Amino acid sequence: MSKNENTISHNPLASLPLTGKLLGLDLGSKTIGIAISDGMRYSATPLLTIKRSKFKNDAQSLIEIIDDNNIVGLVLGLPLNMDGSEGPRVQSSKAFARNLSAVISLPIAFWDERLSTSAVTKTLIEADISRAKRAQVVDKLAASYILQGALDRLRNN
Repeated sequence: MSKNENTISHNPLASLPLTGKLLGLDLGSKTIGIAISDGMRYSATPLLTIKRSKFKNDAQSLIEIIDDNNIVGLVLGLPLNMDGSEGPRVQSSKAFARNLSAVISLPIAFWDERLSTSAVTKTLIEADISRAKRAQVVDKLAASYILQGALDRLRNN
């Protein structure tokens, strides 16, 4: 097994350390929404959204966030189709994780992100947030939604 295969878990959350802060990622084609857990892993907080460019630049931005926040593992949203099958977006997310695992030594776990963006968007609409403001925050809120789901599962296991 290669180093990359050791640090990417297809079994949700199995490879993550038992303690420490986690970073949640909502990987889009134009942006990456980022959320962070507290050290006790009770809550996920939206952190920021980075505009995607070349992989090298995206990875460097993530490495800086990881280093600045003492992150011990990543939870990457896996955009499965509604029927649970894997489409092109899943393949893109897995390729991103493989490439990222070549430059960081942290475990990366996948978490089903189906409906995360629509759930967040619905909440923002209900809160009467303008379309322009929703566009600015939806990705980092989706990352928070993804990470919170993983944290809840970790606590209940």
